[in-house]
Amino acid sequence: MPVKGGDERRPHGELVADVLAVLWQSGRPMRAQEVNAVLGKGLARTTTATILTRLYEKGTLRRIPAGRGFAYEPVEDAAGLVAGRMRRELESEPRRDLVLKRFVSSLSEGDEETLRRLLLEAEAEGSSE
Repeated sequence: MPVKGGDERRPHGELVADVLAVLWQSGRPMRAQEVNAVLGKGLARTTTATILTRLYEKGTLRRIPAGRGFAYEPVEDAAGLVAGRMRRELESEPRRDLVLKRFVSSLSEGDEETLRRLLLEAEAEGSSE
């Protein structure tokens, strides 16, 4: 039996991604009503506020007092957020070497070359300190 209004609901992850995209694009702290206005999806302000609060509680956003409420801004850019998720996944696996081996073997030739270059750059920076 279909859920009433189910066709109108968007997946939660998609809405979170949209909220983060608005904040990254703005480059400044924003209040829930501002994020909601930019989204232009007709969401209740409380829905947006709840998403912002949850992202703050996860450490994805920082919040700054703004009037009687808060303004929110990302702690990291999109690449930093993805890198953090990758690091947490790697840290949760006891066979890190196997995970890294499988990850590297699944990279495209271009990505593998980029990874090699970045590792060499990091090694050079480490030895110059």
